[in-house]
Amino acid sequence: MTATPGRNSIGDITPKLAELTDDVLYADVWERPQLSKRDRSLATVAALVALYRADELDMHLGSALDNGVTAEELIETITHLAFYTGWPCAVTAAKQLRALLDGRNS
Repeated sequence: MTATPGRNSIGDITPKLAELTDDVLYADVWERPQLSKRDRSLATVAALVALYRADELDMHLGSALDNGVTAEELIETITHLAFYTGWPCAVTAAKQLRALLDGRNS
């Protein structure tokens, strides 16, 4: 079986969920031309911050940077969301972004 994000993270415990993650979410939804991967990344980060989904946020912050969202845009998005989603959501996201950027810059 091919190593893919879903199969790598949850394939051992939930093979069908991993298959759907890889084959539907990433291979289909993320590849639709109506939104760029950059825009999808920014929307996904915003949703994960708003919903306080820190477990998934790390990976998607990194993907956002890889997909062309700048660190400055992520910082501004997190700051903006603090007023709509709550301070704890934004502070948690800011700490995760700091750790990610520190890791990439070292």
